Amino acid sequence: MLIYAYQDYIFVTDIDKGIHIIDNSNPSLPETIKFIEIPKNEDISVKDNFLYADSATDLLVFDISDIQNVSLVERLEDVFYIYNHDIPTEAQVVDYQNFNFENDIIVGWTLNTERRKKQEDNLVDVFFDGALANSAAESNVGTGGSLARFQIVDNYLYTVGDYQMAIFNIQNLSQPVLANTQYAGWNIETMFHVDNYLYLGSTNGMYIYSLENPSSPEYISEFTHWEGCDPVVVDGNYAYLTLRGGNECGQPESVLEVIDISDKHNPVLAARHQLENPYGLGIKDNMLFVCDGTAGLKLFNKANPLNITLIKSFENIESRDVIPLDDALILIGNNTLYQYQYLYNDIQLISTFLLN
Repeated sequence: MLIYAYQDYIFVTDIDKGIHIIDNSNPSLPETIKFIEIPKNEDISVKDNFLYADSATDLLVFDISDIQNVSLVERLEDVFYIYNHDIPTEAQVVDYQNFNFENDIIVGWTLNTERRKKQEDNLVDVFFDGALANSAAESNVGTGGSLARFQIVDNYLYTVGDYQMAIFNIQNLSQPVLANTQYAGWNIETMFHVDNYLYLGSTNGMYIYSLENPSSPEYISEFTHWEGCDPVVVDGNYAYLTLRGGNECGQPESVLEVIDISDKHNPVLAARHQLENPYGLGIKDNMLFVCDGTAGLKLFNKANPLNITLIKSFENIESRDVIPLDDALILIGNNTLYQYQYLYNDIQLISTFLLN
């Protein structure tokens, strides 16, 4: 699950299924508004009451100005390339008893995929269960977590997946235009924006792109590490990466890496810290929040980025990603939404909300 905050709402993406919309006007008592079904959805982004979401190879645009009557206003078809690199289950098993090792060679397999258009009427069910007064409209962009693949910067929506970056001009919010697609790197998983740069996390490194030309981001450099699942956040002259090893992610070791990016053309490893099962992470002032999966949430003081110190661990929760907002920390894990208020070198639980 991924989380996204916009005005008084929290959106939780249930991967491949759709989006939970939660009224968070009272953080101590959040309430579900509705679940919007979006097949093959992974990520979203919102600007000025227009929500952008992927649905397999398509980009969808929803008008959420009236949260009780969300409407689909645009669909751009076949703008995303989806490459399924998983080996089919039937191709992973060989009948070795009947396999002739001297004469037979396994050379591969053939897959045939048929894509059918889903009827619009079945795609989105937007009849809401409860009543909610829409807050005053204001021009802003929402905030995603470190696992996000969508980023809105000014009049552009940037999206990444596998090896491709797709750039959409959203000057007309209800009618985005695909401005460009370009190679982004190998096996890109996440994207973070700050100070007119995009930082892409991949399974083998971090890529830095300049947005000096917003319709065609320019590759600046990359930092290479061993194979591992890799979200990244940036603060000042340092980037913070979590590398999760094991399973499909690569090496068995899991760590937090601190990268010196004062020279964008030559990022350098500055420090490394052992973790257990890391996913997302976030920054608020001198505090670094690290989701260590089944090992809970870890709080680090990063006043000295070269010597960050562990302050506290919350080991009784499973954490996947965080959004450090100005007034609260939002965390998602194990189908549960947690919210915390900030204390000095600590946080305190505001509410726990189990998603249906």
